[in-house]
Amino acid sequence: MNENQPNRRSFLKAGLTLSAATLVAPTMAIAEVTEREDAFKIAVGPYLQTNFNNEMTILWLTNKNAAGWVEYGEHADQLNQKAYGKAELGLMQANSKLNAVTLRNLKPGAKYYYKIVSKEIKDFQPYKLTYGETVNSSVEEFVNADLNKEEVSFLMLNDTHDRPESIPHLLALVPDKKQDFIFFNGDIFDYQTDEKQIIEHMLQPCVDNFAKHTPFIYVRGNHETRGKFAREFPQYYMHVGHAAFTLGPVRFVILDTGEDKEDAHPVYAGIVNFDDYRIQQAEWFKSEINSKEFKKAPFRIVMMHIPPRFSGDAHGPKHCTELFEPLLNQGKVDLVLSGHTHKYMVHQPDKNLNRYPLIIGGGPKTGARTITKIKADKSKVTVSMLDDSGKEVGAYTALRR
Repeated sequence: MNENQPNRRSFLKAGLTLSAATLVAPTMAIAEVTEREDAFKIAVGPYLQTNFNNEMTILWLTNKNAAGWVEYGEHADQLNQKAYGKAELGLMQANSKLNAVTLRNLKPGAKYYYKIVSKEIKDFQPYKLTYGETVNSSVEEFVNADLNKEEVSFLMLNDTHDRPESIPHLLALVPDKKQDFIFFNGDIFDYQTDEKQIIEHMLQPCVDNFAKHTPFIYVRGNHETRGKFAREFPQYYMHVGHAAFTLGPVRFVILDTGEDKEDAHPVYAGIVNFDDYRIQQAEWFKSEINSKEFKKAPFRIVMMHIPPRFSGDAHGPKHCTELFEPLLNQGKVDLVLSGHTHKYMVHQPDKNLNRYPLIIGGGPKTGARTITKIKADKSKVTVSMLDDSGKEVGAYTALRR
């Protein structure tokens, strides 16, 4: 036998070694990829919400339960203040994927820098908590609005109906990015399915385009009241119901108009009560229009998904007209912003019916989508509604009375 020729035993041994390596390597690679994909991380965020009371709430989600906080300051390299989520009965917010941290006592008009930080909770025993990795965002910034500012500027989007691509498309039509807030006037979804839908169809597009540095405000449409996840849905936002706040020359009022069908409709299976909810809001709105903040404001703007008029004969719209229109007229509201009908329109004031101008945004389909720009100073409110080609399809100017 030639000494340089490998014998049968050594050949087989080499073959077995090669086969083992061939088999093991891909398995190890797959395991490594799976481990990386399963690593602790920020699932979405940060995104900003506010009530414009020198506060800013920063929200984010992680892919695993964690403890989180925000580090912030007035200089990007000096994040020497720290804030945690709201403590309930002595227990700080923790062991959750959802984080909401409110920064309080902010300086009017000041710029703040911040980053979010989360520490994974790997095991939570009664007397021993085991932490895992710590992750954080890059340093972001926002300007805390001065409540006494001379001019307010914001955008309204509505009725995108689970078309997340509409959010960046419509926002790109407005080159001026210096908005005080973005307002989502309902029906951003068809119905509520799960957390993944909320992230992919709204939160992520908002984070990618503006929400790290500009807050948004959200009121439900009738479609957000539907689906198996509708009762969990509000926890992903600072609030989604009725509210009132003042910014600059405007007193803003948000009404949650609920469903458009009667409560007894079979699709609701006997587990909703929107009639009482709207009645309670009407009582709240009645006290609001008699408040000092509402009366002394140069302008009063009401934002509600279902219009108080011009939205058909279904039970919900008729109930909104019955409850809210007398109060809108009594309160001498300067502007109402709505959606729901999927037909953009500017309705002029009518001295016998709606004494307020009513702007209704468009619908979800290409050619019907709109973004509405609103600016207000102490002398006037100007409205410009653009379709998804950037063409102005509606305008209105309200002068101070």
